Amino acid sequence: MQKYASILFLFILSITWYKSEAKHSGKPQPLKLYFDPIVTSDSADCVIPFSRAGNLIVIQARADTMLGNFILDTGAPNLVLNLTYFRNYPAANKDGETGGITGGTKTVQTNVEKFSLGPIKYYKVDADLVNLGHIENSKGIKILGLMGMQLFKQFEMIIDYEKNLIYLHLISKKERNSYYKSNMLKDTSAYTAVPIEISEDKVLTYIYIAGKKLRFIIDTGAESNVLDSRLPNKISSDFIIKQRVILSGSGDKKVEAIYGDMKDLKIGNQNFSSFPALITNLEKMCYSYETCLNGMLGYDFLSAHKIGFNFVTGKMYIWK
Repeated sequence: MQKYASILFLFILSITWYKSEAKHSGKPQPLKLYFDPIVTSDSADCVIPFSRAGNLIVIQARADTMLGNFILDTGAPNLVLNLTYFRNYPAANKDGETGGITGGTKTVQTNVEKFSLGPIKYYKVDADLVNLGHIENSKGIKILGLMGMQLFKQFEMIIDYEKNLIYLHLISKKERNSYYKSNMLKDTSAYTAVPIEISEDKVLTYIYIAGKKLRFIIDTGAESNVLDSRLPNKISSDFIIKQRVILSGSGDKKVEAIYGDMKDLKIGNQNFSSFPALITNLEKMCYSYETCLNGMLGYDFLSAHKIGFNFVTGKMYIWK
């Protein structure tokens, strides 16, 4: 068996958290209110084309006057800007850190006056400033930033990897009460509906392996599925090892992982006989959660079928 794969599987900013200095100062601190970005659109429905950089979804978008490539990354909580191109933006918070599989890296918070994606416009959006040079070097393209989960909390999103298209519908207050569904979802026999949770701007769901319920994050910025190496032996015993790989991500460090295939996995009421995944230690991702994650659903799973999400009603749609 090959000792190391020549490919570096890249994981984007899956987790973000902030360290606060207020409790150490002894002075009263102003209350900071967090809210969804103000969203407007010329049409409730739009179709956004995308290209690929490896297994990553790349979309043309504009941050203020800067137009260019942004990666769709539901594993990132909010908008992330590449420090290389936005270094003149004022810093609102200098004590931030991102965390992921390979470790953390420092961030700075800032604000974007206007962010636009096709006909959709956002105003006064909080963003993180992070050096994304490692992604650009790996993929060989200019990357302005990452589009995280906060931008899409008010949408239904359907991703068609085969056609390289994303279908977005901005759900109105009236539609929230009527449980809006796209015309693409009228034939309920064509897909499985699975509950999802939105927690701290991260998309979570549960899967079953060997009868055990596991908590996974859904991450369009992960180029592979991932399982935590700390799972019980009963689960990992069904894993067929194919090769060893080295992971590089948002931190400077690289970590070793095992790539292979998990058998007999269940999501909702749909069974999957094969589930390609990496096995690595996910302990570093525990810091952003009250409990640790058991894994990540990434490109290998998401691209295998048409996939949809209603982030308002908490549903994931997996086409059969």
